[in-house]
Amino acid sequence: MSAALGHVLVVGLGSSGRAAAKYCAARLDDGVDSVLAVDSASGERQQAVAEELRALGVTVKLGVQQVDGEYDLAIVSPGIPPHASLAASARACARESISEIEFAYRRSTSPWVAVTGTNGKTTTTALVTHLLEWGGIDATAVGNIGTPAIEVVERSGPGQVLVAEVSSFQLALTSSFHPRVAVLLNITPDHLDWHGSEAAYASDKARVFANLGPDDTAVIDVDDPGSAAVVPQVEPRGVHIVRVSRDTAHAHGATVSGGHLVLETAGGPVRLVAVEQLRILGPHNVSNALAASAAAHAMGVAPADIAEGLKTFSPIEHRLEPVAQLDGVEWFNDSKATNPDATLKAIDSFQGRPLILLVGGRNKGNDFEPMAAAASGRVRHVVAFGESADDLARAFRAAGVDVHQASGLLEAVAAASTLSGPGDAVVLSPACASFDEFTSYEHRGSVFKTAVRDMEDGR
Repeated sequence: MSAALGHVLVVGLGSSGRAAAKYCAARLDDGVDSVLAVDSASGERQQAVAEELRALGVTVKLGVQQVDGEYDLAIVSPGIPPHASLAASARACARESISEIEFAYRRSTSPWVAVTGTNGKTTTTALVTHLLEWGGIDATAVGNIGTPAIEVVERSGPGQVLVAEVSSFQLALTSSFHPRVAVLLNITPDHLDWHGSEAAYASDKARVFANLGPDDTAVIDVDDPGSAAVVPQVEPRGVHIVRVSRDTAHAHGATVSGGHLVLETAGGPVRLVAVEQLRILGPHNVSNALAASAAAHAMGVAPADIAEGLKTFSPIEHRLEPVAQLDGVEWFNDSKATNPDATLKAIDSFQGRPLILLVGGRNKGNDFEPMAAAASGRVRHVVAFGESADDLARAFRAAGVDVHQASGLLEAVAAASTLSGPGDAVVLSPACASFDEFTSYEHRGSVFKTAVRDMEDGR
């Protein structure tokens, strides 16, 4: 906790980089000799952060593509690919390069729960936190879910559990990160532009288990082939493994039986809640609820408290979030679906219901054809918008799905309003990143909700 940090380089001034720089600035002349923060961008937001940090004694350089000098530690933003010249030069200049989540773990005295996977991380992280609190355990959600972990470690201690949503980007730069419970939900192709290959992406996801031992718990969804393949890597170390499966009951696992979520405990199987009692939609959220229940139980929450917590947990913003019902049409915001697998999970949540699907944005190196083929016969209309509209339209048309194209999200909302009728569900589940038109998936989802509610007000 009090180890000297020396000369620190912070690469990237997003939320985690800003938080790390502020943490280090507060320790100048108390274990920190100097702090240099750099970012390749130099826009208004970066200028504002730079002004804030300079007032704290941090040296800030914006609009740089390389860095030089000698540093004891580099804390690298997850948004900077390892092949970028800024990240590569930082590695060359620093004795060690780590992520903010690794940095926070090293400075923390709290027990940790880590949640990773291609999809479902935020919902599961929030649900684990909710279940721990329902069971009387002080818990705080950190990481990709919103609050940088390093902001919390100062005011947390051994009595507070940190529940971290961790990305493959963050895990790639960890070495000592050691949660007491680690959850892996799924591994499907994503962020290939960052990792370079599916194998590298899967390997970085599996790093969440790298330091677990016999006193720790790994919660792994074995219905997903990608995450199931990690079990043989973890099992030989004696880690307690909870296998999550909606379809198959495993010893010491979590499953669905007789329409109920069931947790295998030392005293035998315990029914938690009926599937229909969950407020979160879709089969994938049943899996997320099972994983969260297993993690909470591993941290000491009683099954009865888990059951009550499951009944009271509400959908999270931008994740199959109900927005409005207009003239018999329900509108849903699933802006967090930034890859094809996430969009397929959204489609699965509306089985047997007429569906109008809004997809579009910036592709992250994914193939849209498997998603389009799986959607055939299940989606009534697709409205493709944004930078990837042509590629998406081509894939869905090849699969026999009716496609309409729009230049941007607002035009797509208007098109969906025209195409929809009573009983339909209109779902924004883009299968793409947001950065062609928006600053984040949150920004995209908020614009969508405003547009839908404006239609409601204008009726």
